[in-house]
Amino acid sequence: MTEHQAQVDELLADYRRSRDRLAGVHRELASVTASAADPDGLITATVGPRGTLTGLVIDEGAYRRYRPAELAEQIVRATASATVRAFGQAAEVLAPALPAGTDPQALLFGTADLDAGAITPPEKPPADEESFEDENWLRERSR
Repeated sequence: MTEHQAQVDELLADYRRSRDRLAGVHRELASVTASAADPDGLITATVGPRGTLTGLVIDEGAYRRYRPAELAEQIVRATASATVRAFGQAAEVLAPALPAGTDPQALLFGTADLDAGAITPPEKPPADEESFEDENWLRERSR
């Protein structure tokens, strides 16, 4: 076997190991699930690895305890809490597969290559400042 062939074989072996490792990370990420409940334990939301609601359990007592708007708010809060937990789990799964210094949470949120200035919403002009944005400067002439 030539030295060149040995290098090619080693590169292919490295590629296969990396590919297998990545496939394992994908399998682990796909299995991430997290749940959270409201303070009274009447509502439990379960989400998948991307924070998508996959299960919702509402105890009969929730209908007596919460008004409709409050119930909706508790569902949203439980879902958001479960999503934070799921992203935390996903970050733990992803971290070992990433280069040193890479923030897995930032990668999951899609902000890994952005600084704070790039993701901060632009400031709105003060309310007392006059705006001509919706002003129509063309007026029809009366005939």
